Amino acid sequence: MEFKDYYETLGVKPDASEAEIKAAYRRLARKYHPDVSKETAAEDRFKAVNEAYEALREPDRRKAYDQLRAGGYRGGDAFRGPPPGWQHSQEFGEEGADFSDFFESLFGARGGAGGRRSSPRTGRDIHAQIAVDLRTAWQGGRERIALRDGGGGERTLEVKIPAGIMPGQQIRLAGQGSPGLQGGKSGDLILEVGLREDPRFRLEGRDVHLNLPITPWEAALGASVTVPTLGGNVELRIPAGSDSGRRMRLRERGWPGKTPGDQIVTLVVHTPKAHSTEQRGLYEALAHAYADFDPRQ
Repeated sequence: MEFKDYYETLGVKPDASEAEIKAAYRRLARKYHPDVSKETAAEDRFKAVNEAYEALREPDRRKAYDQLRAGGYRGGDAFRGPPPGWQHSQEFGEEGADFSDFFESLFGARGGAGGRRSSPRTGRDIHAQIAVDLRTAWQGGRERIALRDGGGGERTLEVKIPAGIMPGQQIRLAGQGSPGLQGGKSGDLILEVGLREDPRFRLEGRDVHLNLPITPWEAALGASVTVPTLGGNVELRIPAGSDSGRRMRLRERGWPGKTPGDQIVTLVVHTPKAHSTEQRGLYEALAHAYADFDPRQ
């Protein structure tokens, strides 16, 4: 059998802290979990990550592994088994976990000696990501997600999206994680929320930004125009003499919350093309009337 370098599997240094190991495990488990991952060979990668974490998460087990590794073994080296006198059988793993011969040669079969557990154990939480539309996140709603299980099957869950949820916040679905052991409770499914790109709006903090196209005469003379917001259309008064790039603020029309954000409207002047002799003449008359105007001064 081959010696497995569990630090290399998790992408951490041998002197990594428990917190760094746990963070690396969560990141990779979220990336490769077969319920949610679309990565190539995700199931095999997830098993390897799970096994590495099992070997390193418990201090005594990690210390024993480090002593063995200090003998000069590297990942892929031939390994004939632990040295004489090695005794490190413990309870570990989840029901249905598929550990390698290398792991079991060091730490025993699943469940420790005799394969029994003394008490129920809660299953692990599954970490995944979910992307929702900006409007759904703003007003709240429901999103359906499909999860693949290790056997190739698929189940669908309906996730309630709270109004005003921010990117990076998490939604916890109790009991939707890995199954427990010996009658223990299932873990939870923890979804980190991301926002899909929106063609009109973008979120910065709690402010919602929108670029608003206007005509040169609306900018020069002022006008009342209809502006879309996530809560519906509103009327905005554009002051006369507005330049392209001017920002206007719609109070509390941004992201909901204890202190609601604003909507920031950036004016973008669009100049129509001169398609006819008459239209070109109008531009020439305008140029003559403003002969002393130089915006580059």
